Amino acid sequence: MVRPTSWEVDDGLWAVIEPLLPKVERRVRYPGRKRHPDRLVFQGILLVLHTGIAWEHLPQEIGFGSGMTCWRRLAEWTEAGVWPRLHQVLLALLRGANALDFSRAAVDGSHIRALKGSNKTGRSPVDRGRTVSEHHLITDATGIPLAATLTGGNRNDVTQLLPLLEAVPPVRGKRGRPRRRPDVLLADRGYDHDKYRRLVWDLGVKQMIARRGTAHGSGPGAQRWVVERAFAHLHWFRRLRIRWEVRDDIHEAFLTLGCALVCRRRLAEAQRRHS
Repeated sequence: MVRPTSWEVDDGLWAVIEPLLPKVERRVRYPGRKRHPDRLVFQGILLVLHTGIAWEHLPQEIGFGSGMTCWRRLAEWTEAGVWPRLHQVLLALLRGANALDFSRAAVDGSHIRALKGSNKTGRSPVDRGRTVSEHHLITDATGIPLAATLTGGNRNDVTQLLPLLEAVPPVRGKRGRPRRRPDVLLADRGYDHDKYRRLVWDLGVKQMIARRGTAHGSGPGAQRWVVERAFAHLHWFRRLRIRWEVRDDIHEAFLTLGCALVCRRRLAEAQRRHS
């Protein structure tokens, strides 16, 4: 049995997310059953994200609502665009705390098993043709997730280079124009393509992409490891290790929520250092 206190949303996190949730007014006539509190439902969603438990196995006795209630609320908030806005707000708070470093960014991809068919799945070219999806991630110089995308595992990593850069939201948090582009982009040999090098330059970003055929240790790996660490932090959430969702948007919601929670953790660390 999971103790309810293990998944309690602290007041600081709830103060950030509550204003982002759509307001649902209860009907005056035929109001029906009272809506389960958003904060408890959010805790149920976090429980599924952390443990990977099936929705139907979510214990109702701990007060988070049924698995179907939590799933419906997740779908509702996903449609309302809550998770990208939550991630953007936390990035702004990190920048305001001088904990976000746009001097360089790193990109990479990571395959995960997909046990059910969907549009964004494909046969893996490196895992005996198993059906997989791929998480693509861009981080700042310290490994804070700036954006993430989802594709089928049969897509080439380099095709997500520009979508990742475009997915980085305008990050406020300081006076002046919001920051969106890193100064330098680091990537491994899988992104070595002259066409995409030029396109990255066209966005005003200097690229440091390892060349194929060069020896290991001769490229930007000493700085690019932060994105691999970020994947380790993301895949600590068990729901992101294996894809169980048929709907792409639901898995993307978990992926973006995971990025937001990593940002929240880094923000707490920055606040402790300055306290």
